[in-house]
Amino acid sequence: MDLLDKNILVVGMAKSGVAVARFAREAGARVTVCDAKSREELGEKAAELEQAGVRVVAGSYPRVSRQEYDLVVPSPGVPLTVPPVAEAMAEGIPVFSEIELASRYINQPLVAITGTNGKTTTTSLIGAMTRQAGLKPCVAGNIGQPLIAETRGDYGVYVVEVSSFQAETTVEFRPRVAVILNVTPDHLDRHGTMENYAAAKAKILANQQPEDFAVLNYDDEWVRAMAAQTRARVIFFSRTHRLEEGVCCEEGQVVVKSGGQTTVICPASEIAIPGAHNLENALAAVGAGWALGIEAADLARTLKTFPGVPHRLEFVAEIQGVRYINDSKGTNPDAAIKALEAYEQPIVLIAGGKNKGSDFGLFARKIKEKCRALVLVGQAAPAIEAAAIEAGVSPIYRASTFAEAVHLAAAAARPGDVVLLSPACASWDMFNNYEERGELFKQLVHSLRR
Repeated sequence: MDLLDKNILVVGMAKSGVAVARFAREAGARVTVCDAKSREELGEKAAELEQAGVRVVAGSYPRVSRQEYDLVVPSPGVPLTVPPVAEAMAEGIPVFSEIELASRYINQPLVAITGTNGKTTTTSLIGAMTRQAGLKPCVAGNIGQPLIAETRGDYGVYVVEVSSFQAETTVEFRPRVAVILNVTPDHLDRHGTMENYAAAKAKILANQQPEDFAVLNYDDEWVRAMAAQTRARVIFFSRTHRLEEGVCCEEGQVVVKSGGQTTVICPASEIAIPGAHNLENALAAVGAGWALGIEAADLARTLKTFPGVPHRLEFVAEIQGVRYINDSKGTNPDAAIKALEAYEQPIVLIAGGKNKGSDFGLFARKIKEKCRALVLVGQAAPAIEAAAIEAGVSPIYRASTFAEAVHLAAAAARPGDVVLLSPACASWDMFNNYEERGELFKQLVHSLRR
């Protein structure tokens, strides 16, 4: 795709928006980047982009027409209803996500991973498998590094985490291997319905061809149904079924069944990352690795040694017999339920943040089953508390600050307990992102030693 002398509008000046603006400018495009934040709020980023020759519009949006722009690239967090994006769509101007634009410049095989929960762990695990196999991977996308910033690298394969926000504005995006982990209620404040949300996830399958692979969760009804939507070869994975073809567990072993042959990968008990949900992530990663031709020994070695990712069931410390676990990436009820299910010990749970349109009923019932106490903080605290009271949860503590939440949890815990931060909500009411929330949690936990 030739961007020379094209007029590009980038909407949103977060990490991916800045990366797109720089890439397009270096490719010879005339680039405008806009953001609803003021110049003061944007800080040095605005000045740095202007020095690179990018026009910056802060605190407002420019009008969009065919005469002004050839392409509009919204950042993932920007709703498609904001004026410049909506105007572009009405005018018939192409609207691309950052990963769509980046994929136009990638010739190497691309593995795309999406799903409500487990994306980052599975993406990192597939990255580790491809690295173990000597495939020189680039791990990028929603995991934190914009894909567009890595298109000129010397890589053998791209392993890309894809959010529903990124997928919904893809056009020709075609992964060699597409992995869809699960679809549970999340981001309904943006997508409106589960059908719309599932359709956004399924877009990574839209352009696949018979020589490609779709790795799909047989245990998830939404995902299993997507097998009918792809022309790719389907590899199912299942934690709870013994499949005739695909990746599953038999007699305690992770196995791949393909073409009438069964290949044992390793005992499920030897997978390093804990929890039933991580077994699902591991099975999905094996499916992707198998599709790429990675040897069973390399898959097994990675499963046995992969330590997990920061902010997802991350062990922080044990203090006075209490284990502190950082699961700040648990940003919806389903993810938090899976975190609760990973532990047999009594749990003191810290939850709350910005609600993304979630229902907390099932989450509250799981809290009742697994938790000694519940500490709530943030914007969603009243909604979670109402659901928890209805489920019979007690005691419930309310904190006005995040630091207070950690101290209340520490006071409620007994030796042998787990204090678990798994908020079931986004972080945006108090933090810039879940990483910032998780890092503060770790700092506060370590301060308890003093």
